[in-house]
Amino acid sequence: MTQPPRTPPVALLTGAGSGIGRAVARELGAAGWDLVLAGRRLPALEETGAGIEGAGVLCVAADVSRAGDVERLFREAAAFRPRLDLLFNNAGTFGPGGVPFDELPLSAWQKVVDTNLTGAFLCAQAAFRRMKAQDPRGGRIINNGSVSAHAPRPSSAPYTATKHALTGLTKSLSLDGRPYRIACGQIDIGNAATDMTERMRQGVEQADGRVVPEPVMDVADVARTVRHMAELPLEANVQFATVLATAMPFVGRG
Repeated sequence: MTQPPRTPPVALLTGAGSGIGRAVARELGAAGWDLVLAGRRLPALEETGAGIEGAGVLCVAADVSRAGDVERLFREAAAFRPRLDLLFNNAGTFGPGGVPFDELPLSAWQKVVDTNLTGAFLCAQAAFRRMKAQDPRGGRIINNGSVSAHAPRPSSAPYTATKHALTGLTKSLSLDGRPYRIACGQIDIGNAATDMTERMRQGVEQADGRVVPEPVMDVADVARTVRHMAELPLEANVQFATVLATAMPFVGRG
């Protein structure tokens, strides 16, 4: 008896125009997922999508810090594919580096909070609604945290505070999603080699004030970890995963 064709799972990825988002998109696409790629710059999203073969891809320019953009993003995603199996909440910004805490402008703080935390909330809420209503019910949300969710770098209050808050959001989503087969986990990443972390190779400020180059890891290793988390059955969940460059100064005294 001929089996019906398999319906590809569907993932929506924010911050998909570069770095970790692009690597995860290409990893999931190669594994047969259909993809909705979201980010602020459409040409960058299209460049990500151009490197993916054999998968259905929709690119949507959207700023996750804007509620209207998020509503439009999920509306277009629903028109593209009626189901949503995965949200990878990946969009984020570091904010200004090297600014002493007492000199940090409120506008800089607010921009990081709006993107890293409010944007993650808006996307998670929209995904939660879809996953709760669809048949069969359920899905998975993976939040991109950071090793900064465990320990800060100097002069990183906005970024570190949002990543700690994201951990609370992850836990709350895990609890609130249980009745609806919605699983939520978090991946905390340290020094994946992307354009945003190129400064790590040149040297970054340490807790003792020294500026020291730090090792980085291949971003493809992060992408494979996200895929593993994404492809578990909904009866299983990686609640928290930490993936970092082995020799970076994070554990103990480095």
